[in-house]
Amino acid sequence: MQKEDFLRNALEKRREQHAFRQLRLGGQRIDFCSNDYLGLARSERVQEEALQICRQLPQVHGSGGSRLLAGNYELVEQAEKLIATFHEAPAGLIFNSGYDANLGLFASVPQKGDVIIYDQLIHASIRDGIRLSPAQSFSFIHNDVDDLEKKLVNADGRTFVAVESVYSMDGDMAPLRDIADLCSRHNALLIVDEAHATGIVGEKGEGLVQALGLQDHCFARVHTFGKAVGCHGAAVLGTVTLRDYLINFCRAFIYTTALPPQAVAVILAAYDIFPDLHEERIHLQRLIQQFRKRLGGTSETPVQVVMAPGNEHARGLAQHLQDNGMDVRAILHPTVPKGQERLRVVLHSFNTEEEVENLAAAVLSYS
Repeated sequence: MQKEDFLRNALEKRREQHAFRQLRLGGQRIDFCSNDYLGLARSERVQEEALQICRQLPQVHGSGGSRLLAGNYELVEQAEKLIATFHEAPAGLIFNSGYDANLGLFASVPQKGDVIIYDQLIHASIRDGIRLSPAQSFSFIHNDVDDLEKKLVNADGRTFVAVESVYSMDGDMAPLRDIADLCSRHNALLIVDEAHATGIVGEKGEGLVQALGLQDHCFARVHTFGKAVGCHGAAVLGTVTLRDYLINFCRAFIYTTALPPQAVAVILAAYDIFPDLHEERIHLQRLIQQFRKRLGGTSETPVQVVMAPGNEHARGLAQHLQDNGMDVRAILHPTVPKGQERLRVVLHSFNTEEEVENLAAAVLSYS
């Protein structure tokens, strides 16, 4: 159809740039790709606990509507209270995904005349929420507290600072103590996305904010369940006032069908299990140190990076590893800036030292 020529032209440009995306299955390859850091997405124990919860429910497969209509139920409110208590927050509100949570939070809370200052490597979901916000927005150099302070000094009006505790592309951590201190001194409201820290960072996987004792310094925190928690959904944590505000003004919450009880049962089961997975987190740290020793890098989290500048180079290295039975994916421009294309290698508690050694050897053998 000629009407679709503009679509075909855009896709052809992506192919020419070696940036064309396709859905693919992992097959039987060793998982160095998923965000299932603790293996909970494949956990029979989580499945059994969730099934036990579901057997007690009158309704399992659907919520029946949005939370403000037919879609609210006792189990989801129990989950919100449990998650808020675990993360030492006054209240929490569950969203259908981390994307929805960030989109809705940033689109609805900052107002005209406000300022949002965000890390330049902040997640796309936050960027999209900022685009929908009437507030002004400025980025600061990644993890650079001096640049953040310059932006805060020049900010006029109510100011929000948005960061991730662990960044998904590099696996590095934000200097949260310094950032929280700056926010306190400049009366800014700190919002922290804990997506890639939940379940991993802290003695019980509570996240970086609590590990540093900074929970009272945050205006809001977002904990996503699609990574180490091994299921789906997310929660925005904050005061009861923030929760009530989101229920009343957040379109991403108001105008969508609520998660079904079955999904919430899995969230509850995972939260019952992951705080006690101490050995799994210790094993992960051993694998992280092994990877860093063999291939370099500075990340202290399961997200590791092998730089492979150029889309064609990154694709070739990823294919080499896949041909050797390892599920590793390339991260290409425009997802990352030109020259920063890389392999994003994810380590898991179910990976072995032998598998990591084989991965390192395969990377080093590629020419």
